[in-house]
Amino acid sequence: MQTKLCLQLDDIKKIAAAAEAEALKNNWAVSISIVDDGGHLLWLQRLDGAAPISAQIAPAKAHTAAMGRRESRIYEEMINGGRVSFLSAPGLDGLLEGGVPIMKDGQCLGAVGVSGVKSVEDAQIARAGIAAIGL
Repeated sequence: MQTKLCLQLDDIKKIAAAAEAEALKNNWAVSISIVDDGGHLLWLQRLDGAAPISAQIAPAKAHTAAMGRRESRIYEEMINGGRVSFLSAPGLDGLLEGGVPIMKDGQCLGAVGVSGVKSVEDAQIARAGIAAIGL
């Protein structure tokens, strides 16, 4: 039997605080989502001024990154490159940059998804959050 790493509430709070700090530092109104390795929602916050739709897009990006064990931008790049069949991938809705998996020792612990600004900036916020736990 293998030992499985998992996020704890303290980890989630650190990730969320660092992601929020990165967004506020840049005056970016976003929604921030954190999911576990199965894509289940653990945290969602919508910063003041963030568009309501961002509260649905952020968890979708996080879910996609967790389930695929890769950044959600990979799917966006495949689709933009002509592989439009990925639009029909079951259970993957956040096929846009901004979902980043939380990886440790080859295991996916979950993912962070951000929505509200340019996709590259969404990913920057997600990575800043993940860095807060040393990953």
